[in-house]
Amino acid sequence: MSDDWSREEVEAAVADYFDMLEKWLRGESFNKAEHNRQLQKLLGGRSRGSIEWKHQNISAVLIELGYPYLAGYKPRFNYQELLRVVIEQRLSTAVKLQQAAHVAVEQPVIATPRVSDILAIVVPPPVREDEPRKLRDMSRDIKKSTRRNYLEIEARNASLGLAGEQFVLHFEHERLWRAGKRKLADRVEHVAQTQGDHLGFDILSYEETGRERLIEVKTTGFGSLTPFFASRKEVDVSEARDDEYKLYRLFDFRKHPRLFMLNGALGDTCFLEPSLFTAMPK
Repeated sequence: MSDDWSREEVEAAVADYFDMLEKWLRGESFNKAEHNRQLQKLLGGRSRGSIEWKHQNISAVLIELGYPYLAGYKPRFNYQELLRVVIEQRLSTAVKLQQAAHVAVEQPVIATPRVSDILAIVVPPPVREDEPRKLRDMSRDIKKSTRRNYLEIEARNASLGLAGEQFVLHFEHERLWRAGKRKLADRVEHVAQTQGDHLGFDILSYEETGRERLIEVKTTGFGSLTPFFASRKEVDVSEARDDEYKLYRLFDFRKHPRLFMLNGALGDTCFLEPSLFTAMPK
């Protein structure tokens, strides 16, 4: 069967993915394997793996358009151009999906999630299968099509951000306490609260040697490859104090919190593109 999917096949895959994504955002249950089996029957020749790959392509396009992606379908950015065309067209009329995304990103965090062992939530940073397109192109796509960047809206959710910082504060205290560094544990400071959010990091912690650990916390309720937003100050501090700087990325925070860390300058660990410019009349 041809590797290039027809318009009808792409439409079916996107409709199926949107159905699952809307249910997931609303907290409703569904069976991904059964969805795949039904698509195999509908498409008459596409394999389970081929459909999963297309769903991963859909995840990549949604990220580029400012939408969350479905957990379990790791974004793959080497997608068929027709796929993006179909997704953009469907998003323009996907009112229920837009409503579900809006509720999901605006929902306040009432209480910090509980875990049985907070130090056990650490996982390695995610590895991309391929490079995303330029982030500036992604920004243009958002303005062109959906007009709303739900990932940016989530990043501005103050209760989510504060809950993530408090979670990491507890993590750091526990890390040092278990290492027998109780005096250092007692000195861990939530500087974003005690000194303001102008420092370029949220939490002042310590290595077991006593050296400072500057922690910037970025929290999302979505997957590990969800883009995050960094300020100019955060980028500058990460470069100036790269030996001490760590970005803590909390993901799937509302349901099953996990954490990965990026060490050093953000320019070395992330794809960075400017999204805000200072302008003065000529």
